Amino acid sequence: MIIFDVAVKREEVARIEQEMSKPGFWDREDSQKVVQELGPPKRILEEWTSLSNRVRDLRVLLELAEEEQDETALQEAATECGEVETLLSDFRLRSLLNGEHDRAGAIVSIHPGAGGTESQDWAEILTRMYLRWLESRGFRYSILDYQAGEEAGIKDATIQVDGEYAYGYLKGESGVHRLVRISPFDAAQRRHTSFASVFVFPQLDEAIEVAIADSDLRVDTFRASGAGGQHVNKTDSAVRITHIPTGIVVQCQSERSQHRNRDNALKVLRARLYMHYQEQQRKALDKLHDDKKEIAWGSQIRSYVFQPYTLVKDHRTGHETADVGKVLDGRIDDFINAFLAAKGRP
Repeated sequence: MIIFDVAVKREEVARIEQEMSKPGFWDREDSQKVVQELGPPKRILEEWTSLSNRVRDLRVLLELAEEEQDETALQEAATECGEVETLLSDFRLRSLLNGEHDRAGAIVSIHPGAGGTESQDWAEILTRMYLRWLESRGFRYSILDYQAGEEAGIKDATIQVDGEYAYGYLKGESGVHRLVRISPFDAAQRRHTSFASVFVFPQLDEAIEVAIADSDLRVDTFRASGAGGQHVNKTDSAVRITHIPTGIVVQCQSERSQHRNRDNALKVLRARLYMHYQEQQRKALDKLHDDKKEIAWGSQIRSYVFQPYTLVKDHRTGHETADVGKVLDGRIDDFINAFLAAKGRP
């Protein structure tokens, strides 16, 4: 099932194109925003038309192959059928990305749990996993903050992901990730359990207003260090911003310019505050209606087990695999797809 109405998308494209054809359109302040609105529905329709044409041609090929009993044509049809099935499956999953901010870029923040070096090492492994996935999917990204641990691993990492639907794909990664392994830091070779938290926020459109009073902010500067900061640590260019009313702290050290780091930190703060206020409203409604739905923030969503067996299991969808190494190398599409499919079920 495709979760959108093709006729509705056609009407949406026709409406925007009609708006763009009006006299004086390109003199309007919002003309570029309107053009950007046209892109996603038009691409969806173009892809849908292409897939529909391939299905039609495949049907004709199969009919001819059966009539002529042409084995070569049948093999060609079987290959084409597999390719079309894969494309349709991927297209269906993208059709599930219909949330308010699903088309937006993302901000991914990774933090170790309690446990010192063990958890810090696990947080770094998770960071590498997501960077590998982003590279495999062709998303552009920049590391806004990367705080190395004293012995190993990281204390914190924040990644800005640019690209359409980045948030839609990654939003299901928010939560606590659990690792079970023989510790490389334990001379007795004992099994340890480590936790790390992943938070994913949408990059907000500039039109979305999030009230931030200057009096609510405490801004500190310090010298950058670690990944992204090796060549920018001669001055106090790194910026840490604390939102006093909520206690939310963000920081950025990726740029040489303190001004640029401040702008990037404010962008992250806007996204985090928006989600914070959204979550507050949701909790208030849950309490009002006595709703017992699971709260995603802070819940354990996935386990990665090396000992006494190998298994990665998502506790929300039940999806699992024994190939832990493959998953930690960034091949997490099956887990992302399983989450989206589960959310899309009626």
